[in-house]
Amino acid sequence: MTVTSWWAEHAWLPTGVATDVRLEAQDGRFTVVQPHVRPRGGDQRLPGVVLPGLANAHSHAFHRALRGRTHGGGGNFWTWRELMYAVTRRLDPDTYYALARAVYGEMALAGMTVVGEFHYVHHDVSGRPYADPNAMGAALAAAARDAGVRLTLLDTCYLAGGLTGDGHLPLDEVQVRFTDGDVDAWAARVARLEAEATDATTRVGGAVHSVRAVPREELTAMGEVTRGRVVHAHVSEQPAENLAAQMFYGRTPTELLADAGLLTDRFSAVHATHLSDGDVALLGDVAATACFCPTTERDLADGIGPARALADAGAHLSLGSDQHAVIDPFEELRGLEMHERLESNERGRFTPDELLAAATSAGYRSLGWDDGGSLEVGRLADLVAVRLDTVGTAGTKPGQVAYSATRHDVDTVVVGGRTIVERGEHTGLGDVAGLLGAALSTLREHQG
Repeated sequence: MTVTSWWAEHAWLPTGVATDVRLEAQDGRFTVVQPHVRPRGGDQRLPGVVLPGLANAHSHAFHRALRGRTHGGGGNFWTWRELMYAVTRRLDPDTYYALARAVYGEMALAGMTVVGEFHYVHHDVSGRPYADPNAMGAALAAAARDAGVRLTLLDTCYLAGGLTGDGHLPLDEVQVRFTDGDVDAWAARVARLEAEATDATTRVGGAVHSVRAVPREELTAMGEVTRGRVVHAHVSEQPAENLAAQMFYGRTPTELLADAGLLTDRFSAVHATHLSDGDVALLGDVAATACFCPTTERDLADGIGPARALADAGAHLSLGSDQHAVIDPFEELRGLEMHERLESNERGRFTPDELLAAATSAGYRSLGWDDGGSLEVGRLADLVAVRLDTVGTAGTKPGQVAYSATRHDVDTVVVGGRTIVERGEHTGLGDVAGLLGAALSTLREHQG
């Protein structure tokens, strides 16, 4: 039996920001969350304001290799994608593990306590399975475990090379390593992965890469084999995707997913940028989640999605860092509100509580961790302490910290009652910047 206790001058509880809050955890879950009390001997004093653990609901860890290398010129999502594909040629289980461990360590330093890894680089560069067909997924799980964060491995089905008005394209030489051939083969491999994922901080979900990469008949099969499972998909990130789906199928991507039975309250539409009013209603009617990635969506010139309309329709909102142009949950959280302000010419499109829910409980729920993301008795003992005395946050009201804080103001991060970041340093990995530099250097030299 492991009991740990903390005391904070401010903590963001389900009822709002409270003062003088004592928290206690036993075996990884909160057993005491009590405001307006004095600290006890042995309590660890947390600085600033304590938030629930922050969820990164959409990540492609290997995209971190592109930060600072693809932002200075023109182009669009499709030209950027070619540069991203080039990185996949240099990934194997060893290079993927080293990079992902450092990336997840960077997330931990930023206050992210759970990550949803949208994983589709399954096989070797020729498309042949490794001796362990889940070697790449296992590398990601080991990386998250070593970084101390929770992981939902969103194992992704990827069967076609794209979609035009004339139909689906064959896989190209890069994409062959993404595919299992058909849904049955994908499901068999994922079943083995799930059976082997026995540690308490790893869960396995499913994903459809997009309606571009999974034809309609296979979408229906995915709806059957993933029933009851958390499922994510890229949805309407680009107008070209919508146009191709309309030309070939006469349906929007959201409608295709609904026809296949994939739209449920366990489904997350990633990006959800270019939705019709009907799409918004479909997602809201089933209380699905829309995962916005504001720093990526503006970096790639994708557009601004209808976040407020989705929330008003009944959908949940979560947040992700996607391509990791930056890893800063506060920037993603602010982006949700600020993009709405640009579209509407109005402030306060979301309340601070709504923004925090998107960054915490809704993200946890979208990743299958319904028991996390809140400072409540019985919930997972994941928390983040954000300083209120830094150059960036001095003078900030605790309830408005999301509008002023950045990743650099994170002091302490706890996952399952265990401290993984203390005074802004990772307790297990040490020099995360050094690990990132070494992993990126090896990756760029690696011939794959």
